[in-house]
Amino acid sequence: MTPQSFRAKLVEIQDNLYSFAYMLTSNRADAEDLLQDTTLKILDNEDKYLDNVNFRGWVFTIMRNTFINGYRKAVRNPTTNDTSDDLYLLSLPRGASAETPEDAVGAVEIERIMASLPDDLRIPFSMHVAGYKYIEIAQTTGTPIGTVKSRIYFARRRLQALLKDYR
Repeated sequence: MTPQSFRAKLVEIQDNLYSFAYMLTSNRADAEDLLQDTTLKILDNEDKYLDNVNFRGWVFTIMRNTFINGYRKAVRNPTTNDTSDDLYLLSLPRGASAETPEDAVGAVEIERIMASLPDDLRIPFSMHVAGYKYIEIAQTTGTPIGTVKSRIYFARRRLQALLKDYR
């Protein structure tokens, strides 16, 4: 495929990409940012596209993965907006928080409920929350990766049921 036809195909599906980005983000500005990031990645990786591959599928997969990676990064490194008059929160050491007594009690309650889960659910779930990848959890626990994914799913469902009144 020539670079001109590649770019023409990319321009042709920009509206569809924007719609998909909006579906993922539910926000116009974020959708526009995601579309721009995806388009840049696609153009940077134009040489990696193979002619016998579904172009739309390739492009939409790049967008979905870009969104997921951005979401994971945002979860791991949340941004703090300090609206206090003296910018007190910006002076706190990293990891410190202005925790209320209710937050502390809530964390203790959640830990207690997590501890009540059976080990075969609690251990993979705790490792997943700590940031381990499925393959790492599978290797550590000596279980197949599909079993690890199932146990994390079942642990999440059980915690949602146990914590439904907590919200």
